[in-house]
Amino acid sequence: MCNVVAAVLLVFAATLGFSQVPAAPAPIAPQMAITFDDLPAHGPLPPGESRIEIATKIIAALHEARVPATYGFVNGLRTQEQPADSAVLQAWHDAGNPLGDHSWSHMNLNQHSLEEFEADVNRNQPLLMQLMKDKNEDWHWFRFPFLAEGDTPEKRAGIRKFLAQRGYKIAAVTMSFGDYQWNEPYARCKSKGDDKAIALLQSSFLSAAEDSISYYREMSRALYGRDIPYVLLMHIGALDAEMMPPLLSLYQSKGFRFVTLAQAESDDFYGIDTDPSLGPGADMLEGLMAERRLALPAHTPPNVEFDAMCR
Repeated sequence: MCNVVAAVLLVFAATLGFSQVPAAPAPIAPQMAITFDDLPAHGPLPPGESRIEIATKIIAALHEARVPATYGFVNGLRTQEQPADSAVLQAWHDAGNPLGDHSWSHMNLNQHSLEEFEADVNRNQPLLMQLMKDKNEDWHWFRFPFLAEGDTPEKRAGIRKFLAQRGYKIAAVTMSFGDYQWNEPYARCKSKGDDKAIALLQSSFLSAAEDSISYYREMSRALYGRDIPYVLLMHIGALDAEMMPPLLSLYQSKGFRFVTLAQAESDDFYGIDTDPSLGPGADMLEGLMAERRLALPAHTPPNVEFDAMCR
């Protein structure tokens, strides 16, 4: 009799939409903070295009995809070389996007002394202070040019001490597909009107981005059993601007939720970056995989002869 009653109750519960089996939790969406290097100018310009037009396209695409405040990392020397390009920085800031430090001249720390590099960073600060003058605006995020953090232990320790003393946090990179490689051949192919080559550049750009998603997510899961919030490295280049809408759609189709740099780097993974006083150590997924002697995931770099295209 008890079994009959139980069966009746189960049927009754099912008709009301109840189940004995708890619903599986919704998968957690991977998070991504998008960042841009080399403001106000990266790579050659295609014919008839200006720096402010490139920036405007990128800003519009970010807004359309509802990407939150996006850091652009500044090389102040470019505004001295081409004063009109200062409009890029103002437009970026006026759109609600913050600016960070990428050194004055895009100096490679591995090729210069610590003292030279520190002077170059210091020279960039007045421009950032002028643009990010509201007391709530934080320009104390630093992105190493060439991602070069020093070729000796002394340099690595010294620059981290320098950054810590000045209240900087390091803008890490945990997802990249080398987008900068496409901008120069794109400008050449535009000048020649080679539509077939341009189509190849556009398709390979998206293919490389898609490949990088699996590559970095597999490393994160191998290391931590989860997706860390990723920090994507992009550049303010001509093809970047053209491809920004489909690129953002690609990330959305893969389930990514866009967050700010500060939100991404609040994850424990980035502790060594948000507190440079902790001292140097591996802060990129590839470096940590090497430290733990784990094999890198299968990875297919773009099969494009960038240097030979449209010569």
